[in-house]
Amino acid sequence: MKRLAVLAALTLAVGLLASPALAQAPQPSKPVDLERFYSGQWLEIGRLPMKLTDGCVAGATAYAKADKGRIAVRDTCRDKTPTGKEKAIEGKGRIMDPGTNAKLKVSYPFFITWEYWVLDHADDYSWFISADPKFEKLWIYTRKPPTPAELEALVARAKALGYDTSKLEFPAPLIQ
Repeated sequence: MKRLAVLAALTLAVGLLASPALAQAPQPSKPVDLERFYSGQWLEIGRLPMKLTDGCVAGATAYAKADKGRIAVRDTCRDKTPTGKEKAIEGKGRIMDPGTNAKLKVSYPFFITWEYWVLDHADDYSWFISADPKFEKLWIYTRKPPTPAELEALVARAKALGYDTSKLEFPAPLIQ
């Protein structure tokens, strides 16, 4: 009887450890230069689906340094087509790991707060892969639209980070 109880407890513990709810994104692979990364516009190239982005295409995020070491964040997309009505939300970001600068917590209106981790980025800051720490969300961003070979390499990198890239969606790009 005691052996059965121990076996049941072990089975439950293993099940909980394997639970997706307990999964965590990989740690960022390298530091982020505040000046180069958190400035200008990034184009959303790929993402894991979520209700918030249903119908959103031509996504982009613009960063700008704000007062007291904060980062101003403006996320935009277009409704259904790259020429559709713009949807936008602005937030105030705070670096969670000063010195490395790869973890950003952004507070948006209506008490919505998201944490973003820059898992990897190009040395020349031409692309980055971002996720939430819970392993539920994933984004691929570039400074300009990638070639098919560049996109394939970015998807392969996301897969190497442990993400199911078969679920990625690639909304129509922003027309520049």
